[in-house]
Amino acid sequence: MLEYTVTARRIDSHGSEAATKEARIVLDTDMAGRADAFNPAEMLLASLAACMLKGTERVVPMLDFDLRGIEVSLHGERQDSPPKMVRVDYQIVVDTDETDQRLELLHKNLRKYGTITNTLAGATELVGTIRRKDA
Repeated sequence: MLEYTVTARRIDSHGSEAATKEARIVLDTDMAGRADAFNPAEMLLASLAACMLKGTERVVPMLDFDLRGIEVSLHGERQDSPPKMVRVDYQIVVDTDETDQRLELLHKNLRKYGTITNTLAGATELVGTIRRKDA
């Protein structure tokens, strides 16, 4: 079983910081918001994107998938009471010459084997598509 450790601390009323290993990230914990940091909901979406991108790195060699690039765009819907993310939509755009069937195989693997993907799919509506990058 893998384990992860992150610590976070309040810097001031405008922001906080999270740390793991040798990495640090500024968090938007200002009640007014701030443009130079991710708020908690955006961090959740970024975690999902990172999971999909890391999953891509894992499955591309196993599938012998020809990949020139990949982008993930996400949109989350939050309800106010009780506050929670009720839906996350994503679109994966892949720069490849692989067939549509191989593209769907990549998508299936990303959905099936992602830690964050599986966690969120069990907690909220997770809906997404994969497509080839336009020429």
